[in-house]
Amino acid sequence: MAKKRIIILGAGIAGLSAAWHLQKKGVDCLILEKEAEVGGLCRSKNLGGFIFDYSGHLLHFRHNYSFSLVKKMLGGNLVEHNRNAWIYSHNVYTRYPFQANLYGLPSSVVRECLFGACNADKKGLRVKKHANFLHWINDYFGEGIARHFMVPYNTKFWTVSPEKLSCEWLDGFIPVPSLKQIIEGTVAETKRKFGYNSRFWYPRRGGIGQLPLAFASSLKNVHKGCEVKVIDILKKEIQFASGGKERFDCLVSTIPLPELKFLLKGAPRDKIRIFDKLKWNSIFNLNLGIEKKRQCDRHWIYFPEKHLSFYRLGFFHNFSSRLAPEGSSSLYIELSYSNNKPIDRDGLVTGIKKDLFKTGIIKETDNIRAQDANDIKYGYPIYDSCYAQAREEISGYLSARDILLCGRYGSWRYFAMEDAILDGKRTADHILKNA
Repeated sequence: MAKKRIIILGAGIAGLSAAWHLQKKGVDCLILEKEAEVGGLCRSKNLGGFIFDYSGHLLHFRHNYSFSLVKKMLGGNLVEHNRNAWIYSHNVYTRYPFQANLYGLPSSVVRECLFGACNADKKGLRVKKHANFLHWINDYFGEGIARHFMVPYNTKFWTVSPEKLSCEWLDGFIPVPSLKQIIEGTVAETKRKFGYNSRFWYPRRGGIGQLPLAFASSLKNVHKGCEVKVIDILKKEIQFASGGKERFDCLVSTIPLPELKFLLKGAPRDKIRIFDKLKWNSIFNLNLGIEKKRQCDRHWIYFPEKHLSFYRLGFFHNFSSRLAPEGSSSLYIELSYSNNKPIDRDGLVTGIKKDLFKTGIIKETDNIRAQDANDIKYGYPIYDSCYAQAREEISGYLSARDILLCGRYGSWRYFAMEDAILDGKRTADHILKNA
């Protein structure tokens, strides 16, 4: 095993996790990162005392192993929070998830959602295999909840109709209350906690970027500023923009999967054409630092309606008071787009701010002391009818040539941060097993 040349492309959470699990077993590997710092999208930046992440990044745990590992990495720099998430629709705020918190909505909306949920429950279709995500929504929640939240929000977020999405990405990401729990949430504000993210963890200081920095601090052979230009499959060789080359026996790629199309050399055209079947949405993220302290303890808010440009926003300063100067506030705003739903970049930020004024999130008189925009090309893989076969064919072809796909973007899956950490471990385990 020691003679094998293992290279990991990308020092985001997945790549760092793979390297950490390999080096923990005494196996050398080389980590190559294109940017000048580690972390990928899991980075933080300090602008005038405001610490901004690249959009919202929170830690949720389903597995003791990953929880223990992150605690070990961050030590005392990790704080637990009970989720305080809301939805803004029909000009009112209701608690998340919508389907369990109809209380406070207009009576006509509540009636339609409740009748729809009762009819769906009567049909008993939750257990069947669903042809697409839209069928799943209607069979689980009924037409009312579908019309007033599930369809508009998911169309806004994914940028395609739920009818064009499969259900294979769900994996517990959407809370599914029983009919009794839906009814409970119509007569009073429910105190029940639904969903995998009912609790979350976040660093006490420094932003989410502290996690990749903690991983990297214990690793050897992390090289930054190494942009890959060519991956020669036949020669098993990487060529860099700088002109340098590196040979590999095993290559772990966390590079966004659609980007590999432009890097691979020696792959037949029919394999390269498969990459064209991959689709995704993109995220425009605007971060704002406000001089005034907001008297609001909400963590994040969803916006399903069309007339508002963004689908979600959150408040950094409620994750940690150290993310903003004393007496100040900070927030992130997320807007999705794609080829199916392009954006007009001229006036985009101005339009977002107008919508923030419209909802009362900020006032026109507020002093914006810091502003940061991030255009994230690869947001989430779109799980359409071509997704599964295309991903499987690409992964199988590359794996047979000792190129392993890893992480949210490398393996092209809908991942939380914990999933990326565990995928790094699985990749390392696979390499160790096949040594």
